Amino acid sequence: QVQLVESGGGLVEPGGSLTLSCAASRSMFSMGWYRQAPGNQRELVATIVSGGKTNYADSVKDRFTISRDNAKNTVYLQMNSLKPEDTAVYYCNARLLGITYWGKGTLVTVSS
Repeated sequence: QVQLVESGGGLVEPGGSLTLSCAASRSMFSMGWYRQAPGNQRELVATIVSGGKTNYADSVKDRFTISRDNAKNTVYLQMNSLKPEDTAVYYCNARLLGITYWGKGTLVTVSS
């Protein structure tokens, strides 16, 4: 069973920055982040595969950066220029051999 442990959520003012981290209990092919705001469906934020190729939602391009440390089985999400509409629970996502795993989620609140 793969475990994903997230950290880094919290309260930040509009225009501020936060970094999320997610550590997997083993090496994963694809790792990334999804988010779910109240009343909305869960949506893709960004993903990165082991070779480094990334994919971003249009709403976060040029503001968020996803990266990974393969030696630590950890993925990071650097979030800059945060907006109130970025408020959501952020879930770590990892995939290996056709199986998808989810973290428990970490809340990000963007508010003044």
